[in-house]
Amino acid sequence: MKVSKKDIDKLNSVLSVEIQKKDYESNVDKVLKDYRKRANIPGFRKGHTPIGLIKKQYGMSVKVDEINKLMQKSLSEYLNIEKLAILGNPIPVEKNEIDWNSDVLSFDFEIGLSPEFDVNLKNKKAILSYEIDVDKKMIDDQIKNIQNQYGKLVSRDKVEDGFEINGTFSNEEFEVENRSNFKLENIKGKSNQEIFLGLKVGESIILKTKDLFKNESDLSFHLKLNDENKDKIKTVNFSLNEINERQPADLDQELFDKLFGKDSVKTVTELKKKLKSDAESNFVNQTDQKLLNDVTEYLIENTKFNLPDEFLKKWMQTAGEKKLSVVEAESEYEKSEKGLRYQLIEAKLIEQNDIKIDPSQIKNFAKELIKSQMKQYGQNNPDEKELESISQRILSNKEEVKRISDQLLSKKLIELFKSNLKFKNNKVTYDKFIEMAYAKK
Repeated sequence: MKVSKKDIDKLNSVLSVEIQKKDYESNVDKVLKDYRKRANIPGFRKGHTPIGLIKKQYGMSVKVDEINKLMQKSLSEYLNIEKLAILGNPIPVEKNEIDWNSDVLSFDFEIGLSPEFDVNLKNKKAILSYEIDVDKKMIDDQIKNIQNQYGKLVSRDKVEDGFEINGTFSNEEFEVENRSNFKLENIKGKSNQEIFLGLKVGESIILKTKDLFKNESDLSFHLKLNDENKDKIKTVNFSLNEINERQPADLDQELFDKLFGKDSVKTVTELKKKLKSDAESNFVNQTDQKLLNDVTEYLIENTKFNLPDEFLKKWMQTAGEKKLSVVEAESEYEKSEKGLRYQLIEAKLIEQNDIKIDPSQIKNFAKELIKSQMKQYGQNNPDEKELESISQRILSNKEEVKRISDQLLSKKLIELFKSNLKFKNNKVTYDKFIEMAYAKK
């Protein structure tokens, strides 16, 4: 058994696998003897069928199967020993006819080779990066939301601006029966709002559904309508159940302790400082993701190398569950080429910079992610045993391990980019960041 390589060019080669009869003969005999032991053929006792009959009936299929197994094993071992970096998988070169009884068989396979290149992280033109400015208005709005969230509801007799209206929407024809909360400010038009202003608890009114809410999606939400009925229903009955005024919580030590733990924050000034720091930390994740996307585009554009395009298009025709036509493979390749280029660039960055991710790093990173999530729900100092238990449960799932590993790799790459590439910082408000960073081009 012998494997040899013939180079067509720097990116394409042909592997030839030569298999002799002696390479597979003993395996074929072993399989056929096993068949004989288990064969149930009319006229013969089980296990006593003549081996000649077994060979006549099963010999060729067993031989072909064993040769194919040997061929795949030979290819795999050769690629591993020679450390050949290939793209896709070897493609068999079709032959018009194969003489399976020949003492020497030869099979050829096309392979596409990964290109050789280096990644340069010394850019001349600075890449635009973003920093979100957490301004006074944002902090004031957040404090207002916190006060409302932790405030208390006080029952009222009549509807006024800012009060929460709780009632039941119903329509027998369309099987609507849903209790919901909303505010007067959510209702569209002065005439509609005036209807609610005169309503008392226990009373009912008929409402026209068209232009009832300022946001069109609110109608489906409050009435629990499906897409089929949302344009058909014309009126709805509304019964008022409750009117509540949400009185904001006081900015006192009790609220501070609920939010951040005992005595972590003691004054409104400290509260604002804490909220600003947390917001800036949270926004870094968004700006870092944008930075990663922009650097990815920069590297794809500025790292020049060729790919074995024709080989990859041919491989894509048979790589999936469904066989693709030449035109379909061409289209799929165009869609995936950028992604393939970045995969190669990323692998080269990992190699050049000796980036490693081991199980202990994954576990520690998972714990940090868990702590960050718990913090959002007011658990600022989780117990280490609890963190250990949650992380073990999460990391028992292979898909979660892959997801967390990918996040950790992205974090390491972002750190690498920030240390080596030149950036031009652009400090903007959050709304401006969304507008500039994700506007359609």
